[in-house]
Amino acid sequence: MPSSRDRLEATLARLFTRAAEERVFTKLYPQAARAAADASDARDKAGVSLGPLDGKIVSIKDLFDVAAEPTLAGSAIRRDVPAAERDALIVRRLRQAGAVIIGKTAMTEFAFTAVGINPHFGTPGNAADPTRIPGGWSSGAGVSAAEGTSEIAIGSDTGGSVRIPAALNGVVGFKPTASRIPLDGVFPLSFTLDSVGPLAKTVADCVLADAIMAGGEPVPLVPLPLAGLRIGVPKGRLLEGLEPAVASGFQRSLNLLEKGGARLIDHAIDDLVSAMIDATKDGTIAGIEAASVHADWLADPELAARVDPRVAGPLARRLSVSASAYIKLIKRRGELARAMDGRLAPLDVLALPTVPIIAPEIALLESDRALQDRADGLLLRNPQVANQFDLTSISLPMPGMSLPAGLMLFARHGHDRRLLAIAAAVEAALGD
Repeated sequence: MPSSRDRLEATLARLFTRAAEERVFTKLYPQAARAAADASDARDKAGVSLGPLDGKIVSIKDLFDVAAEPTLAGSAIRRDVPAAERDALIVRRLRQAGAVIIGKTAMTEFAFTAVGINPHFGTPGNAADPTRIPGGWSSGAGVSAAEGTSEIAIGSDTGGSVRIPAALNGVVGFKPTASRIPLDGVFPLSFTLDSVGPLAKTVADCVLADAIMAGGEPVPLVPLPLAGLRIGVPKGRLLEGLEPAVASGFQRSLNLLEKGGARLIDHAIDDLVSAMIDATKDGTIAGIEAASVHADWLADPELAARVDPRVAGPLARRLSVSASAYIKLIKRRGELARAMDGRLAPLDVLALPTVPIIAPEIALLESDRALQDRADGLLLRNPQVANQFDLTSISLPMPGMSLPAGLMLFARHGHDRRLLAIAAAVEAALGD
């Protein structure tokens, strides 16, 4: 295998060649990355290793603090904020494990909207077709992992923002249980729902990054056998409106899993999903909490006018939600999460298409706000179930697709390692 420095130089050369049109990365760290790669190669020559992440090329989403620079979070109004005093905790853990951090990847402004469009810094083209959206919020992370400009990309997931770009770009995206990975030094969208997760071409690389970020030791993951695995398929509203290519890919994936010995079970969750929709009709947890995060600039007309109206408008509307309504919502969410945990207890995983559509064209959505809003809702519909009900979830590329789509698996709160072991087996079955 080429050295870490050789792999890094090949990637940097590719990025430097397209520098004038760069949309995937918002910042590169060539000098620091070269130093980290050289240190990894020196350890390798000496027969020393910091572990399986040592020398891996990693990108981080532009909402993770890096010491001595402002954290932009996809917004031009943060160019003049004070520089971060230290790296985010997960960035420190990645560095300590030998990761070569190549740069920060693009995101939607303040991690809002699921389509991946950013009017300030440009929109990364989808890795499979650059005329199509990358998916948000971790837009650059999805493209970087898929095109190979990072071996592992780190994103965040509040309503599907690791899994949506993973699905639309054709890579694996893992959303851990929200409390699994610390959020120190991560610019927030929702204190309750935010989680940090990896995107990569394999489940194994996601397992590795997850373990390091969670503060654990990366240990080999043994895939669980498919034979006898209980896979719930929630027929109903979450399977409505699938584009034909997604419907075919989903059925093809299920057929492969059933061929491998898994048991497919019709397992209804529509009542719980409907109850959550009813509970959030006056405002979602993410929207309400994000409005509190951004209250200062929302109160400043000059600053608010410089923010994407697709972000500023919804946030401003959520400022009017009362404290009592928010507390009632949090309480109701806890009740529904416990009910969902009980509902999933008889299963090993729940399976759905990650999103019901193939990535639409960027130009089409930029020219039609109503179409963009509809796409945003469709992209969020399925993955946000994991965040709302405090579950862990992963998206895997569906086989046989001309344009990428994802198979999403859900598991119960805290069952992260078990879900990853199941995902490794599913990945092998879909590859076969």
